[in-house]
Amino acid sequence: MNNPKAQKIIKKILDDLDHAGIITNTLVEDLKQLRPYAVEEKLPVVAKAIRLTCEHLEETFTFDIPIPEDEPIEGEEAEFQNQEFNADESLMYLINLIKRSDNPVNIEEIRIYNEALQNYED
Repeated sequence: MNNPKAQKIIKKILDDLDHAGIITNTLVEDLKQLRPYAVEEKLPVVAKAIRLTCEHLEETFTFDIPIPEDEPIEGEEAEFQNQEFNADESLMYLINLIKRSDNPVNIEEIRIYNEALQNYED
């Protein structure tokens, strides 16, 4: 995302996550402020990720989606690690992907997050 205001919101989100972890109300509010910039920049995958993340946080009060495994084997879909993971780190990773969404590889990883968020079951 290139808009300076969007970058400022992203920086705030990352700083908040780094210092205090996931505080649902604040985080959802910040993400809702960020989403229009993704729409404005014509980044539908990013806008969807932000919307799905907001919905997930509102329902679960955490980010229950792990970081996708590194480099899936060619021809196979990326899978999420079934091991224990840190929700704050996973969400920070997603926000950093959004921050650098001009990279096609990052868009692919965001799509993997979107799929996991859509398929999430308590």
